[in-house]
Amino acid sequence: MELGLIGLGRMGASMAQRLIGGGHRVVAYDRSPEAVRAARQTGVVGAGSLQELVSLLRGPRTVWVMVPAGDPTEQTIRDLAELLQPGDLVVDGGNSNFRDSVRRGGGLEKRGILFADAGTSGGVWGLEKGYCLMVGGSNEAFKRIEPALKTLAPEGGYANVGPCGAGHFAKMVHNGIEYGMLEAYAEGFEILRASPYNFDLRQLAALWNRGSVVRSWLLELAEMAFARDPDLSSIRGYVEDSGEGRWTVFEAIDEDVPAPAIALSLFARFASRQEESFAMKVIAALRKEFGGHPVRTS
Repeated sequence: MELGLIGLGRMGASMAQRLIGGGHRVVAYDRSPEAVRAARQTGVVGAGSLQELVSLLRGPRTVWVMVPAGDPTEQTIRDLAELLQPGDLVVDGGNSNFRDSVRRGGGLEKRGILFADAGTSGGVWGLEKGYCLMVGGSNEAFKRIEPALKTLAPEGGYANVGPCGAGHFAKMVHNGIEYGMLEAYAEGFEILRASPYNFDLRQLAALWNRGSVVRSWLLELAEMAFARDPDLSSIRGYVEDSGEGRWTVFEAIDEDVPAPAIALSLFARFASRQEESFAMKVIAALRKEFGGHPVRTS
């Protein structure tokens, strides 16, 4: 299929390459001319503006937005609404708040423009392994983008999870769970490190991934991180949060759902910004491994 892609950051650029590899035609735009030039080397058709991107696509157009949540996404979708035609489709693949997605979808619908919110997980490994895609929107919108979803995701790695907003709600809770899992691993490794035994943390991470009930991809990444830097001495235990954990806690409160593990894992990140913590170093290292998130060096 043919689609436009806005945003060529860590995720967007890799998604473009995977789509090109799957035989799709991708027209891409990014505020950085350097990013567009680099994408052209992989077979992407580069555009110098949103207007040019829209003009290079045949109708009905599909435009996938991969820019930071908040104002950048808001402005991009607002601008696209003025450029697109009835029957075109906008996909928001960023980490937007699901309430914003519902609102944006309603606004585009009044113009006859379709909208889908695609919660996207896979980080910097998505190019090689594929992305998990949680799509919210109408069946018409889902069917329109399904050829791209088949290319982007591994087998069984995409689904229409509900109406507009459901994709980003699912991704929000996914990331809330991620917060809790990262915190549990981090606390465990800190207890091991503080014990009277001189544990090889890389060895234990590898061992636990062979048949234990806590085996996971995150432990594979922990093994890799400890292999490079056994004490994580080059990483500060400073951990950001990108919003989804907070939103998950807010929704839990609104729905009267007890979520102590996720809530405390969020608060632990706040603590990481006040003093050095080995547990926070573990989380910072793992976030760098799976998502390419920057770390603060010692």
